[in-house]
Amino acid sequence: MIRPCLTFVDRAEEAVKLYVSVFPNSKIVSMQRVESDGGPIPKGKVLNATFELDGREYVAFDGGPTFTFSEGMSLMVMCKTQQEVDRYWTKLTEGGGEEGPCGWLKDRFGVSWQIVPEVLGQMLSDSKSGNSEAAMQAMLKMKKLDIAELEKAYRGSAVA
Repeated sequence: MIRPCLTFVDRAEEAVKLYVSVFPNSKIVSMQRVESDGGPIPKGKVLNATFELDGREYVAFDGGPTFTFSEGMSLMVMCKTQQEVDRYWTKLTEGGGEEGPCGWLKDRFGVSWQIVPEVLGQMLSDSKSGNSEAAMQAMLKMKKLDIAELEKAYRGSAVA
């Protein structure tokens, strides 16, 4: 089994609780805290949290200031509707998150996410049914992805 492990500076518990509240079919499986001072992680911080996001298992812990996140690793959320895109975008950027280009964002803990409509893959890979290049150009101008605008570009309608 391969499980992604997220190492936070010191807010693993807060992050895990946010994530399981945002995604359906999610839960905290277990959470252990450091019981004594003297080690690299202060007493009371998360030693190991196992949790599920939409049924997939993850591990997280507090690792201290030497651990940071970068865009080289992101969590991709495939969305069926614009309402899903909007909901995840809002929940993950609130409280200090940062919007990025092309459907990318960083949450307030520094974790990078891609909030992607499922139809985007088809638009970008199927140039026979529409204008993949126009869809790509439309996407490159967006932060949060807008399915209707992407579809307009793909189908040949002008994009504002």
